[in-house]
Amino acid sequence: MMRALKPIFRSNKCVRISQFRFFNSSEELRSESADSEWRGMAFAKVIKLTHTLKGVGCFDGRLINIIDKATVTEARIVHEMRDFLSLAKALIDPSIANMSSNSCSLTLNYLSKRKSVRLAVCSQVTQHHIMRATLQQVLMNLKSDMGDLKYWSGTQEFQMGEQVLSSCIDFLEDSMEVSDPKWSSWMRSAPVKKFEESSPPRKWSELLEMFEDLTKCLMHEERLASHVSKVHVMKEGLFQIKTLLVEKDISYKQSQRQDCIVQRRLSKCLGLPSRCLFTLLLCYLFGSVRDIHVEFCRGIQRREGSESRFVLCVGKVLTCADEEMVLSGVKELNKGLVLFRLVWDSAGMKGELELEGHLWCVGAEERSFTYRGDAYFVHEIRP
Repeated sequence: MMRALKPIFRSNKCVRISQFRFFNSSEELRSESADSEWRGMAFAKVIKLTHTLKGVGCFDGRLINIIDKATVTEARIVHEMRDFLSLAKALIDPSIANMSSNSCSLTLNYLSKRKSVRLAVCSQVTQHHIMRATLQQVLMNLKSDMGDLKYWSGTQEFQMGEQVLSSCIDFLEDSMEVSDPKWSSWMRSAPVKKFEESSPPRKWSELLEMFEDLTKCLMHEERLASHVSKVHVMKEGLFQIKTLLVEKDISYKQSQRQDCIVQRRLSKCLGLPSRCLFTLLLCYLFGSVRDIHVEFCRGIQRREGSESRFVLCVGKVLTCADEEMVLSGVKELNKGLVLFRLVWDSAGMKGELELEGHLWCVGAEERSFTYRGDAYFVHEIRP
């Protein structure tokens, strides 16, 4: 028999969650019969939307078709997904029925201010190659979705954005420290002096300027908002290293020195509330910089009857209970749980932390299972 989970919306002390707007209803509390009638209508609407949205889910910070993994940008689908999530969450937990329709998901996007967490995280994620990989991921994700929108957005700003994006990608590719496909430059001896005149080394400030131009060009493209946000976030890191030269074909000793300077500057200047640091952490942990969205998060609570065991729960609403959809939901929740676990361990918290993931769907068969050491529960949405 599965125990019910009542989600509670509150910030966790370890991982912060985006702020959401709420409004207070001026109406008096519904009578029991009126509430029952409302839930019946809401459930009917949810059932209808599950048929319309079947196969569509919010994963990796975007709406995708679970079959071909294509990004869904159609305004009607986006609006219907917001309605679906809002109604489904109200049915799951009536206490959030008055939530603003704009607040359909929680985005994990920055860490707490615990000093011990900062010391543990910064030394790992501010390495030079992590910074490069993160910048490249941000740009390539943007390029992919811009390609999908090319025939729908023919504005001059969009076309200028494509040109700037291409220049950004060229900058990173040109600055790669690899001339021999088998060996990276830090594994080679000092380069042989060349007689021909070489171009002067570039600075990271050039890429920072291009990121600023890219943000301005695409700031009004609503369907690219998540990507533009990432570009804006990474400007913070680029600002800290803007005076540094981007050198390539250098010796191992020179490469080590360059890496140390980049790491030192980023570690010193990027605080834990920094979304740039959080993006670097995502790339370090998962090899991806896409956002992590959950619909529910219950703060860390003590297990009943235990002084040393704690539990943290996160949850997600799905449009169907197909295995592919459930697995995608589990993987999304797992990323969030990995972050919570990392921060818990880095903060030196006392006690045992148990992590749970919960998935809700209309018509789902209630069950539980284990994935990568954590417990997951599938629940049915009921009127």
